[in-house]
Amino acid sequence: MAIAPELRAQILRLYQAEQWRVGTIARQLQVHRDTVRSVLEHACVMRPQQPGRPSRVDPYLPFMRETLAKFPTLTARRLHTMVLSRGYVGGADYFRHIVARHRPRPPAEAYLRLRTLPGAEMQIDWGHFGHLQIGRARRPLMAFVVVLSYSRRVFVHFSLNARMDAFLQGHALAFATWGGLARVALYDNLKSAVLERVGDAIRFNPELLAFASHYRYEPRPVAVARGNEKGRVERKIRFIRDSFFAAREFTDVDDLNAQARVWCEGQAADLRWPEDTRMSVREAFEIERASLMALPPSDYPVHERLEVQVAKTPYVRFDLNDYSVPHKHVRRTLTVVATPQRVRILDGQTEVANHARSYDSAQQIEVAAHIQALVAHKRASRAHRATDALAYAAPAASEFLQRAAARGYNLGSITAALSRLLERYGAQALQAAIVEALAHDVPHPNAVRLALERAREARQENPPVLAKLSERARKLDVTVRPHALKSYDDLAPGKPACDDTHGSNDEDTP
Repeated sequence: MAIAPELRAQILRLYQAEQWRVGTIARQLQVHRDTVRSVLEHACVMRPQQPGRPSRVDPYLPFMRETLAKFPTLTARRLHTMVLSRGYVGGADYFRHIVARHRPRPPAEAYLRLRTLPGAEMQIDWGHFGHLQIGRARRPLMAFVVVLSYSRRVFVHFSLNARMDAFLQGHALAFATWGGLARVALYDNLKSAVLERVGDAIRFNPELLAFASHYRYEPRPVAVARGNEKGRVERKIRFIRDSFFAAREFTDVDDLNAQARVWCEGQAADLRWPEDTRMSVREAFEIERASLMALPPSDYPVHERLEVQVAKTPYVRFDLNDYSVPHKHVRRTLTVVATPQRVRILDGQTEVANHARSYDSAQQIEVAAHIQALVAHKRASRAHRATDALAYAAPAASEFLQRAAARGYNLGSITAALSRLLERYGAQALQAAIVEALAHDVPHPNAVRLALERAREARQENPPVLAKLSERARKLDVTVRPHALKSYDDLAPGKPACDDTHGSNDEDTP
């Protein structure tokens, strides 16, 4: 940090003319003691330190320096434990300051200024720009950034994830915008580029290798923890964060990308070119454009592809949401092919569903035809199950239904009525009643019901009671036999006694 000339002069005056101590100057001017010492040492006026009273840590300083020389990153807490076991009785806070004073500092590293030829290199990286709340989902806002090393031309594209499809789409959009690409691409050691690295042995992501092979460029990862090797894209990400994204308003990611495209073509391209300030980045790019590699004749298919298992419900789970499929594909393995805009679901090579992609969470994205077909299938299944149960219990029911269909009767209501009769009277009685109805050529459930009642009365049995009735309903469901009305006729005044043969059917009785 630069020290103002006024502060430097005041420190020297107080130290030499007023004979103030370093601590007094730092306290009164509200600066750090190291700042005061730096000014005095630079002016070569610092008085030699007076020998102070010995410190309790002094006998352990040789051991501390020797240990830190062997293990420069050893923590102060661990070193404090070591000196405690050797007799030191001081506290940890003061000891931490002593360790910081004696810890060896790594030597400053010098870097060469890198110069590249036009069209030779591009640097690529992701930048994280916070999060967006979309419905119930909290999505990361990621910026794919690529910079041409010669002209410093920048391209930025925002997305809601850093998956491989978004990574490759960023490449393809940048190449299409520039009308070409550089011969070498420098990457950080991110998983989209490098799956595994042991020393100089590198295992690239096979999807990136296939993409690079299509566009004929060389992917090249930088050394581990050597961000300076791709410093141009690192600085551009900071520049995008400060000059473009800060305090910017946008409605959605598409709107943000539209604004980013205008910014890249305008303000970012009008900056002065670092290699020659008489030129702009736009002018340097026009020089570099002629050296860029041409695009291949066909586009590379940029999408995310994965296998998914359909459960018992006709939905496929992908990226926190459920997408509908035809019900015939339940309990099967399908393939999801996703782009940032669409989600296609394939059975082999056949597309079975196509949905707009949702970035919300826990949503059901449905095609109305999928659900309607499932509802119709369920209704038909219920009818088939009832028909099968009837045919199994009473084999004559199959012919009964065929004759009913020939006469145009509603098979659904007939099946439901016969199912209720089966539950009430049993399979054997229903079979006999259906055979009797067929013998009279009356394929209607009323004929079956009358035959069942006649058979029951012939056996002098009470009407059947459904097993699912409650105990109270069973007690209320009793048979009341009608009594003869002859006794009422005898009580009528002035009327002769009626014959027993008339009974309750005497129509002349008032």
